[in-house]
Amino acid sequence: MDIKDIKALVKLIMDTDISEFEMETDEDRVFIKRGSQQEIIHVAAPVTAAPAPASPASQQIISDAPSANAETPLGDKQERVTSPIVGTFYIAPSPESDPYVRVGDVVDAGQTMCIVEAMKLMNEIESEYKCKIVEIVKANAEPVEFGDVLFIVEKI
Repeated sequence: MDIKDIKALVKLIMDTDISEFEMETDEDRVFIKRGSQQEIIHVAAPVTAAPAPASPASQQIISDAPSANAETPLGDKQERVTSPIVGTFYIAPSPESDPYVRVGDVVDAGQTMCIVEAMKLMNEIESEYKCKIVEIVKANAEPVEFGDVLFIVEKI
């Protein structure tokens, strides 16, 4: 699905009384929700095989943020919250706003944890369950890939 198709879907939703729209094909999944608050458009990337690991010579440290990746061992109740799309990670709705979450915060299911901007669309990443933020892995405004670890949380 390309951007023209997504724009056409958004226009269709805006021109009708529909408040939620979801479409899934073999390759794409699109969920559009509108209401009295900011409109949110979620687009999930197709599930593909994981890329081959890069050679040590080509690996770089992108930021000073702690690096918790898929190989980092977790505690009993700890989980990784990963990015569902490729984009830019933002911990707050705007530069002058407070962050959505801080280390130590308890987050309810459905509560916004961060934003991943993709193609000028702000995608709110919500908690799937009640949890406590143990670690914020990515730095603000850092690029993220599909499947990158954003947070380490502890289920409550």
